[in-house]
Amino acid sequence: MSTNPKLIREVFERSMDLFFQHEVQEILEGVNERNNCGRMSIYLQQIAHQYGLLGYFADTEYNRKQNGAVKTILDDQMKVVPINCDLLLHSRGQIVAEDNLIAIEVKKYDAPKNEKAKDRDRLRALTKASYDDIWSNDGVASPEHVCGYALGVFVELNRVKRTCQFEYYRQGQKYEESMRNF
Repeated sequence: MSTNPKLIREVFERSMDLFFQHEVQEILEGVNERNNCGRMSIYLQQIAHQYGLLGYFADTEYNRKQNGAVKTILDDQMKVVPINCDLLLHSRGQIVAEDNLIAIEVKKYDAPKNEKAKDRDRLRALTKASYDDIWSNDGVASPEHVCGYALGVFVELNRVKRTCQFEYYRQGQKYEESMRNF
């Protein structure tokens, strides 16, 4: 199966439509970001399956890769860093050729800037194809460090203005921003 980038983006956007349709009150009340991610995961997995992405799971704070090892990435100084991404859509290592589909980081508008910067750095690293060509995303070899997510999204919730800012990442770079009201 070769996942279409447009399909992956549509799965994300449809899941966010459902999230905002059903969860606005919790956002307005200021519930914890982990709760928001947990609720998002329900809609993300549901929509992924509706679009034929069977065998994929929406997991919050997932930190394991093949054989139960802790997921790691390489930071800008090529230092190994263990990770917990807020929300992932992946096959939990079962569909090696296309395991990693969507990585999502969620922050409230008033979160510290340094926390937002770390989340953005994580999305850039997670959406890179490989590190120093060590792993070419060939669908056979498992990477030492997590990478190759088809789509990364930074979601910033502003409950006062009732807006949500999205930043989209692929291939290690931010490529688009958008905003919606809720």
